[in-house]
Amino acid sequence: MNASEMSAIGDTLMRLVTPDMSPKQLVKAAQKAHPNASKKDIARAAFFTIIANADQDVGKAKNLQAFAIAERTQQSD
Repeated sequence: MNASEMSAIGDTLMRLVTPDMSPKQLVKAAQKAHPNASKKDIARAAFFTIIANADQDVGKAKNLQAFAIAERTQQSD
């Protein structure tokens, strides 16, 4: 995945993420918008987006951080 694809997925995540959304729901919604993206791609895009946008929307950044950590932990099991 190149940087523009990661940025596009990250933009989608920022638009979609809500405090009550489960990681599974967020992955499903992101894959609907980006059908070729794997769960790993989506988790990477979440980390990328946290770093790029943390100062703009702290609430969404925290939600993405929780999602990204949960996905990263699941993948390493």
